[in-house]
Amino acid sequence: MIFQHKSVLLDECIEALNIQPNGIYVDCTAGGGGHSAKILDKLSGGTLIAIDKDEDALAACKQRLQGDNVRLIHSDFKRLNAILDELGIDKVDGILADLGVSSYQIDNPERGFSYMASDAPLDMRMDTTQQFNAADIVNSYSESELCRLIHDYGEEKFAKSIARNIVAERQKHPIERCGQLVDIIEESVPHCSRKKGSHPAKRTFQALRIEVNRELDGIDDFLCDAVDRLNHNGRLAVITFHSLEDRIVKQCFIDFATNCVCPPSFPKCVCDHRAKGATLCKKPIEPSALEQQDNPRSQSAKLRVFVRK
Repeated sequence: MIFQHKSVLLDECIEALNIQPNGIYVDCTAGGGGHSAKILDKLSGGTLIAIDKDEDALAACKQRLQGDNVRLIHSDFKRLNAILDELGIDKVDGILADLGVSSYQIDNPERGFSYMASDAPLDMRMDTTQQFNAADIVNSYSESELCRLIHDYGEEKFAKSIARNIVAERQKHPIERCGQLVDIIEESVPHCSRKKGSHPAKRTFQALRIEVNRELDGIDDFLCDAVDRLNHNGRLAVITFHSLEDRIVKQCFIDFATNCVCPPSFPKCVCDHRAKGATLCKKPIEPSALEQQDNPRSQSAKLRVFVRK
């Protein structure tokens, strides 16, 4: 399958990064290379570092991103500090992180991300070199662990019944295909709730994907590292696709822009916390109506940008 992916908020990201021709820029989640290609077009003497933990994505980037000023790195973006150290780079001028799943990963049945691919393996690994996958979670987590996971990461109000029915079904036979899990979820959700809103399996699949890839772990540490690696006036742009991620990014950016974090009751500041810059916009940048119509998967996207002082 050819790696195809529509880059979300493409023009908005490029504008937000305020690219300098001789600057150093990092695309932490290169995917199919859409954002990276646009960054590269604006460089003249600068350097692009494209990172992705999906080997298929990097193979696509290798075809698309040509030049001696391109560095392709197979790794997790949360290793940003280590990656830059290995490259001998101290500071950069811009960092982009798109925290969403690529269309290629969703549309490729073999990757097991989609609840629409009934015969697909229950996988969901962004990095196929790791061993742990969604089937491992479904077949080994306790009922209470599954309930917590589906409720917290999927924000699913029927998490308890879904977890209970998963455990009951796996006692008969292993749950290894997406379709098996979808059937269990549909039986667990009241019929009246299935008639409205999104697909009943959407939230549970989101929860499993987040757990498999440890998507929320270390985002705050990554953001701290990223801001500290920026040059003066350097920019950090982050795209999120669900409230759990966006909440973390929003709070971190608030902290980065705050001079003091002492409790209000303290007579004077003792924390020595100083603002590192400011957010570019008070509210997140969202896709235009035209982009949402052209690419429905962009509808929940939010772009937040921080500018280093």
